[in-house]
Amino acid sequence: MALSLPRPQRFDVQIAVGSVLAGLAWWGLGLQMQADRLLGGTWALIPLFVLSGLELLRRSRPQFALVVGTLALVADQFTAGNLASVLMFTDIMYAAVVYGTPAAARRIPVTTGLITVAVTLGFLAWFREPEAILIGVVTGMVSFGPATTGVLVRNHREAAEAARLRAEQTALLAEMDRVQAVTAERARMARELHDMVANHLSAIAIHSTAALSLDDPQTSKDALAVIRENSVEGLAEMRRLIGILRDSSDDREPAAAPTLDGLGALIGNARTNGLDVTLDDTRAPEDDKLPAPVELAAYRIVQESLTNALKHASPGRVTVTLAQEPRALTVRVTSPYGDPSGPRAPGSGAGLVGMRERTELLGGTFDSGPESSPDGKVWIVYATLPVDPADKEVTE
Repeated sequence: MALSLPRPQRFDVQIAVGSVLAGLAWWGLGLQMQADRLLGGTWALIPLFVLSGLELLRRSRPQFALVVGTLALVADQFTAGNLASVLMFTDIMYAAVVYGTPAAARRIPVTTGLITVAVTLGFLAWFREPEAILIGVVTGMVSFGPATTGVLVRNHREAAEAARLRAEQTALLAEMDRVQAVTAERARMARELHDMVANHLSAIAIHSTAALSLDDPQTSKDALAVIRENSVEGLAEMRRLIGILRDSSDDREPAAAPTLDGLGALIGNARTNGLDVTLDDTRAPEDDKLPAPVELAAYRIVQESLTNALKHASPGRVTVTLAQEPRALTVRVTSPYGDPSGPRAPGSGAGLVGMRERTELLGGTFDSGPESSPDGKVWIVYATLPVDPADKEVTE
């Protein structure tokens, strides 16, 4: 099986070719680093070509290049020597730390530091001359210096990569937060739009169907009056919501949120649309003040329940019951359940979903469905909205 080596990068090829050409030029000019060596002449070219070949492996096989390069540098000490060979070895030492494994990057500087100290002390003990320290200095410049430089560069690159990853993670989390915020805002807008307009459109649909199905001028006239009233109110609500969405400034006065004080008008409008509605508010006068989110949720639940009763309920009485418990407000709406005899408007089920979402956002419970009662089968909407006493004090 043939051994396949990775293709070297262009920069590594340029280093290898440039080093060989410089080494050949120094050799041709007779510039030698050492004299009176065992091997002279062209022997100095062998380490030169070996180290230039290892330059091609400085990124792909850094530890192999360092081991073979060390042997080539030792062999170069038995020849006249070439400055290009020494410079290439320092680059291979640097590359072994920068591109090698993390374990090698930790071991190489320590090893070269110990070798530098050992060489300095060894030659100082051998020659017993201060000039022997220069040999240790040269050894440190060739081995320990490039290794420590490689450590600094590697640490800098790892820190930059870690910072880049953190920035990407931060951007990803920010994008996720933005998407969640947009989704939540769209859901809130959908609930508000549905609650404000569905009641009016349902009344328009039912009365227009009645006007078309009954050949009675007075009935048609009454239906058209109800249709006009609901269409005008629906358009006003739509204009208000669109105005809020289009206005990006902070100068606009916030629109007053519906409260339980407006239930009388809401029920009166439902009676105008043909519903037989009664309100049973068992709350004490001192319990009238509730947190604004609770009052808004209760109002919208009653509004949507009346809309559903208008669209789907059988003829009969619709009862709205409000009760104040120590830590919660309960809302209960019952309507006759069965096949309606008159015209009905289509529904999408978004109303029940919106009521459940409003209740769960406040940490409450919501339930709806048919039940049996002494007056027959009824559809019940029941919601429990928690009331925090601290919020109540702030409201008061």
